[in-house]
Amino acid sequence: MAPVVNAGRFPAKAIVGRPLRVEADVYTHGHDLVRALLRSRQAGTRRWDTSPMRPVANDRFEGVVVPETLGTLEIEIVGAPDHLASWARDAKRRLVAGARDRLEGAVGSDLVGGAAEALSGVAGPAELDRLRALGGSLAGGVSPGLLDELDGMTPLLAHRAVDPAEASTTRLKVTAQRERAAFSSWYEMFPRSASDDPLRPGTLADVAERLDYVKELGFDVLYLPPIHPIGHTARKGRGNTTVARLDDVGSPWAIGSERGGHTSIAPELGNFDDFAALLSKAESLGIEVALDLAFQASPDHPWVREHEGWFRHRADGTIACAENPPKRYEDIYPLDFRTDDREGLWNELLGVVRFWITKGVRIFRVDNPHTKPFALWEWLIAEVRKDHPEVIFLSEAFTRPKVMHRLAKLGFDQSYTYFTWRDDKWEIEQYFEELAHGPGACYFRPNVWPNTPDILAKSLQAGGRASFVSRLVLAAGLSANYGIYGPPFELMWDEPAAPGSEEYLGSEKYEVHHHDLHATNSLRQVISRVNACRKVHPALQHDDGLRFLAVDNDQLVAWWKTDPTGTDLVVGVVSLDWQWTQSGFLELDLSDFGVPDGALFEAHDVLSGDTFRWQNGSNFVKLDPRAMPAHLLELHLVDLGVAH
Repeated sequence: MAPVVNAGRFPAKAIVGRPLRVEADVYTHGHDLVRALLRSRQAGTRRWDTSPMRPVANDRFEGVVVPETLGTLEIEIVGAPDHLASWARDAKRRLVAGARDRLEGAVGSDLVGGAAEALSGVAGPAELDRLRALGGSLAGGVSPGLLDELDGMTPLLAHRAVDPAEASTTRLKVTAQRERAAFSSWYEMFPRSASDDPLRPGTLADVAERLDYVKELGFDVLYLPPIHPIGHTARKGRGNTTVARLDDVGSPWAIGSERGGHTSIAPELGNFDDFAALLSKAESLGIEVALDLAFQASPDHPWVREHEGWFRHRADGTIACAENPPKRYEDIYPLDFRTDDREGLWNELLGVVRFWITKGVRIFRVDNPHTKPFALWEWLIAEVRKDHPEVIFLSEAFTRPKVMHRLAKLGFDQSYTYFTWRDDKWEIEQYFEELAHGPGACYFRPNVWPNTPDILAKSLQAGGRASFVSRLVLAAGLSANYGIYGPPFELMWDEPAAPGSEEYLGSEKYEVHHHDLHATNSLRQVISRVNACRKVHPALQHDDGLRFLAVDNDQLVAWWKTDPTGTDLVVGVVSLDWQWTQSGFLELDLSDFGVPDGALFEAHDVLSGDTFRWQNGSNFVKLDPRAMPAHLLELHLVDLGVAH
């Protein structure tokens, strides 16, 4: 059965307005045919929507439901023997063989009459009269014409109710979410680096001024790292040094000072009026603001004074700082979820989320959720969704795969992935095949990032502009949800803090930067084209339409994505060689779309603006990293006949 997660322990995920395919194996003993009905309703309501399921093959049936409302959708699959269809099948066989049964017509008449009763309230009066008349005719004997007439009524008969005494019912639940949970483009920005004035740090007002730039790039989610007061005790200096100068600004993840904690705004960034103005302007531009949810505290956080028992203590009675050996985070105290005051701690964390919801936030990027109890997230997300099913949670958990998947099952709508470390062709293809078509596809929604403030991927450290463009097109072309950390991405920051490190030299986590957004080498135009393509092509807004294409060069990755209707198709080709030109023949088979072999196409590249003539078959591709290391192609069939 599908979609089902852990035998129904967790709900699968769906999107309001998007068709959801439901499948089940339905069979019975003996030789009788079976049928299946698909029933669905919004949790807490009484009315069921019912539709017949279609037999596929090998006792497999499928049907489609379309969630109409946010929240939990209850689904039932009802299977039962189909005595009428079984009788009709056997009656046809007897006619062909010349075998007669004097009671056969009477049996058929009774079954058709029962079908008419089962359709009461579903079929119209004329249809019911026709069916009853057919039953009366069968009572006089079976004929090929009457059986053909019965066949013609199959679509109507498929809707009849089943006998509860013979039915078998399986139930499952699905969480229906809004469109942005399935399709989104994220842009991460440090507010204190948003100032155009090199003499002062940025503020929330500066972020509001930069929204037009984010809109121009084509992003619809602006993600801000923590905007709360930053602690002074053990504050980190530039480059993550343990000794800070008086003018060092500290890490935004060292949350809390005498100015407040998780429900306060750092005064140097502004106030709640500034935050409201930011959200208002963002909304007018079609952008949502996502906040970081980091459940930890600096030594100066009010929680440390008021709830010392919420933190783990060392043998000497001091509170332990955060560690990921050999790394130490002296400026951060992790919460102790083994505290005796579990109820107080959990309610406080839920209160933080609810507080920001009252301020207008509907998207949260959750920092390191895998270091907190699973039970906390299952409870907290469920509590939030009781009143706000529209809220979206992104899990930032770079950890073991089963832990990442568990968090998705518990309710996280989107999840960071290992894309950042997938560099070779075979591992890119293998990983995205798993994400798009693997067993987790019904609940694990990937959100793909080429870089983050914590990760300057090795793929970006040596390839220059070509590597940034390649990773951008891979991320945005392979995943419906993706994001970049900017402006360092579009300005191509590629220098690590040390050889072999994934930390940035001059990391914004510890210092303020002033970015030249108008730099001549900026990728802003390329990013804008990619995001514009994503917005107009439904194919790029889904993950399950991904298919990798054969190309005879291991340095070229090629794929197509199509939408569920099969009417929109986009092809991507990316070179993994950022130094030398690579070429090869790509095999394109569009026969499933009704396109004849050899049919000619116009393939328009949204990245370069070039248009190529392709065919349904083998096509030559050539990518020069000094020009453009990727294609993102819109295919247009033109009336040019068949290539010979």
